[in-house]
Amino acid sequence: MRTLHLKPSHVPVLAAFGLLLAGAASAQTSTVVIAPSAPPAPRVETVPPPPPGAQVMTWQPGRWAWNGNAWAWEEGHYVQRPQPAAVWEPGHWEPQSSGGYVWVDGRWRS
Repeated sequence: MRTLHLKPSHVPVLAAFGLLLAGAASAQTSTVVIAPSAPPAPRVETVPPPPPGAQVMTWQPGRWAWNGNAWAWEEGHYVQRPQPAAVWEPGHWEPQSSGGYVWVDGRWRS
């Protein structure tokens, strides 16, 4: 087992580097979107055929998004799967006990 010996002058530099890394990790958080009411019912979409050579693509259905003032429909689209067997779990609006609805992002499941 090797022992690492640090000079006292290196400790503040390493501490600052650790704080920088912690800040970068927290910067990857997503934006929380809270809507004042439930979204309208989903629109019925006609799913077009996938693009040519799209064996590893899947359809992500459209959804209602809150733009800060009103509900806006975002159409569905095809996306590349991260892995051939990955399955898309769509996001959803979750009611909050304090009122309003918060968006929960969709995710890939293997």
